Amino acid sequence: MRPDPVNSLPPWRRPRVPAVFAPEPPASLGARLVALDRTVFEAVAARRWPGADQVLPKLSRSANHGLLWGAIAAGLAVTGSPRARRAAVRGLASLGLASATINTLGKRTVRRQRPGLESVPLIRQLKRQPITSSFPSGHSASAAAFATGVAMESRALGALVAPLAAAVAVSRVHTGAHYPGDVLAGAALGAGAALAVR
Repeated sequence: MRPDPVNSLPPWRRPRVPAVFAPEPPASLGARLVALDRTVFEAVAARRWPGADQVLPKLSRSANHGLLWGAIAAGLAVTGSPRARRAAVRGLASLGLASATINTLGKRTVRRQRPGLESVPLIRQLKRQPITSSFPSGHSASAAAFATGVAMESRALGALVAPLAAAVAVSRVHTGAHYPGDVLAGAALGAGAALAVR
């Protein structure tokens, strides 16, 4: 039996054989969505938003516990037409259903850690950081529920409320309280709650 000419050489004289690595398995759809969510969050944190750093944190705080929407509903009920009063009632009913759903099911079913604030400028950060699950966004759910409920009674009033609701949703990412996916999910749940109110 003839000796192997390669193996008979000293180790330092043997030819190098390139390493062969198995290809990494493709990331799951969920992992890719989470990665995209974080990428968008970091992009928002890194971008300069003239004027928004002063306005959006205050707007976000004003929507705590639905206070902003309650004030708007009170204004509609006191100074508006019968349709405006119906819009206010439906908006608040939608908000109530959305809040109950988010707080009893949503945040207890999906436990997601809040975003890290290392990349969020200090001026944007909320003074009191929320400690509940990040998913879904309760503020966004309430905003979407109220705006959708109002719009279902009065398109004109809904068109006035919708930009404010969208700004509240954006503020949750801007201040570092939520990932964009949390906000989108919350808005979808809020709109669904409004559609469920009859």
